Amino acid sequence: MKVSELWLREWVDPPADTAALADRLTLAGFEVEAVRPCGAGLNGVVVGMVRECAPVPQSDHLTLCRVDAGQGRLHQVVCGAPNVRVGGRYPFAAPGATLPGGRSIGATLIRGVQSEGMLCSEAELGLGDAAGGLLELDGDAAPGTGLGSVLALDDNVLEIALTPNRGDCMSIAGLARETAALYRIGITAAPAVPAAAASDRRRSVRLAAAAGCPRYAGRIIDDADLTRPAPLWLRERLRRADIRSINAAVDIANYVMLELGQPMHAFDDAKLNGDIVVRFAHAGETLTFLDNEQRDLDADMLVITDAGGVVAMAGVMGGLHTSVTPSTRSLFLESAHFAPDAIMGRARRLGLQTDAGQRFERGVDPELAARALERATTLLLESCGGRPGPLVDTRDDAAFPRKSAIPLRSGRVRRVLGAELAPEAIEGILRRLGLEPAPAAGGWSVGIPAFRFDLSLEADLIEEIARVHGYDRLPSRKLGGRVGMHSGGPDPRLREWRRALAARGYQEAITYSFTDTTLQEQFAGPGDTLSLRNPIASDLGVMRQSLLPGLLGALSFNRKRQQERVRLFEIGRGYRLDREAIRQPLLLAGISCGTYFPEQWDISTRDGDFHDLKGDVEELLAVAGFRNGCRWRPVAKPGLHPGQSAEIILENQPIGYIATLHPGALKGLDLKEPVLFFELDLEQIPARKAPSFRPISRFPSVRRDIAVVVARELAVARVLDVVTEAAGEVLTNLELFDVYQGEGIDLGKKSLALGLTFQATSLTLTDEAVDSVIESVLNSLKEKYGGTLREKS
Repeated sequence: MKVSELWLREWVDPPADTAALADRLTLAGFEVEAVRPCGAGLNGVVVGMVRECAPVPQSDHLTLCRVDAGQGRLHQVVCGAPNVRVGGRYPFAAPGATLPGGRSIGATLIRGVQSEGMLCSEAELGLGDAAGGLLELDGDAAPGTGLGSVLALDDNVLEIALTPNRGDCMSIAGLARETAALYRIGITAAPAVPAAAASDRRRSVRLAAAAGCPRYAGRIIDDADLTRPAPLWLRERLRRADIRSINAAVDIANYVMLELGQPMHAFDDAKLNGDIVVRFAHAGETLTFLDNEQRDLDADMLVITDAGGVVAMAGVMGGLHTSVTPSTRSLFLESAHFAPDAIMGRARRLGLQTDAGQRFERGVDPELAARALERATTLLLESCGGRPGPLVDTRDDAAFPRKSAIPLRSGRVRRVLGAELAPEAIEGILRRLGLEPAPAAGGWSVGIPAFRFDLSLEADLIEEIARVHGYDRLPSRKLGGRVGMHSGGPDPRLREWRRALAARGYQEAITYSFTDTTLQEQFAGPGDTLSLRNPIASDLGVMRQSLLPGLLGALSFNRKRQQERVRLFEIGRGYRLDREAIRQPLLLAGISCGTYFPEQWDISTRDGDFHDLKGDVEELLAVAGFRNGCRWRPVAKPGLHPGQSAEIILENQPIGYIATLHPGALKGLDLKEPVLFFELDLEQIPARKAPSFRPISRFPSVRRDIAVVVARELAVARVLDVVTEAAGEVLTNLELFDVYQGEGIDLGKKSLALGLTFQATSLTLTDEAVDSVIESVLNSLKEKYGGTLREKS
């Protein structure tokens, strides 16, 4: 939020300079991120009044002006602005003046005509973006008066980062209330004098959704002249708050919002039909908003309607059809209270973000509606004239927000803050903030004003006391307590896994727990997902089931920034529905793209492949104490490359999978190179077994090589399982050292060459004993999979 310091000091003027005020606000929880002076770099710019105008010869757009700068003579200036006119007052930079950026003004020839200075636009003065015409000044500005004096440029803009819970401070009034509490001084509030009705015209209001809108105030103003702009001082304050001037009605509504915190809306009364009804939208209703975009409305969206249908989305934005224009003569001003729950998230759902929506989502004082309407009426009558009708204030007291008193214990204040504050000091702080402390047993019962939507707990009150008293004034004490050993805690293997992956060239990433629905379904398939009611962005609408979408996003981000070798891993939780219960497994995932080795002179460059990633996973399992015993079997999952994806089995329990991602699934992420990915469910990996002693056999080992012919589609892992089971304990090592398909092998078959090493711990194995084991292995293979011993050719 951007705040004019001069405007704030009109309400409350603390005995502190700008720097001290910024520091005090920051310590009180309102971080001042920057202080920017207004009108910096403007030297010698004054008010210039155009006395004469004539076209420049041989030009169809330049005007030769004679400008009175209060120096007793007229300056000849060539100007190309379309809005220059005799009698107009504009910023004038005479020769010798400087503009922002160090630009120095001097006399020059334009189309052969001498030009002594320059009439300036907002953009040229650094006061805005408007560059299509001159900045028009008020008609009472005397020629020669310094522009800084006319526009009150001896000011600073405070850029304040408000926390989302402090909607009550999104205004000058709210910030002034806090400043007054910090400095123990009074407030000079802007007057809001009720306007006397000059006509009987009114528009009735019906609250059909009182829970969402318990109060709606409105007033008709006839015979307003919207061709007249809002006063320059008002438009200048809007500019310093980064709000663009549109017309007097809209500008005044925005000004009152900045001043008091109450969003307002102005309708063209002639375009309204019948009574105003506040209700929720019906199925199929649409509205063309002020941005000229038609959007479909959902049934939980609060709308303003007349007899013809929807005219505005409550608390967010009005409709184009009923908007005010320079030709508007009758206005209907709206000033209402909309409950945060009825507004929250609706604008983002439609791709909108407005100042009014931000305030209503955080909470607006329900008592402000009538006061703000009177303030806007006064400003509008001063600027544009008109005849106001009676103020129609429709309210449903039963639906009004009610704040219960919060008990506050003095002992609790002392314990949390670590300081003994006098009861009078505590009561003083609370009262200065607009709260109502009343004595109660052990402390106080504190009444909460309607504008403080953020206060609901005793801890909230203690926080208020601490920040107003001053965090820097609280004593610093060393923490004390007993330290004990705890049996719980994170898995100690997490640190070892991180180190192992870092040693293999991976970098740890941390991604959002939210992800995009489409991307998740692309790799997990459609199914039960945990959707967010109020997502922070349209592409972060569901909780992740896997770490893959987040790592894919990080990979894509890095590849687009010329990172040729990307190896990332993440440890985090997935969120899965399991029979209507939410399961949150702890996952370890890694993603790899690009070359396997970093570029170096003595190793040839090659891309990483499935087997490289398999080695990385085997190293992780070895760290966990499982160097052997892991099996791999083919798996079919959405988005994975068929034939290059496998499920990881440990002790007959699936613990994850490893895969090359399907190229078709990567097109949307603009990833053309192969992408490798693995994911382990850490909760399914058994605890590390204690090492056990295995005696080294004193007897010789025997190796036998066999070649078996099996069906081509049969997984090798199944063959190895049968061999291991049939061979028994004397088999100490089993290796696959060749796979052959071709001449001499039947179509649809393959030959697997296996090396079997046998060794006993109590005797020397004879050839007969080994032959018996081999025969048992071959019989088991033939019985289960039709495997046969390959004949010598």
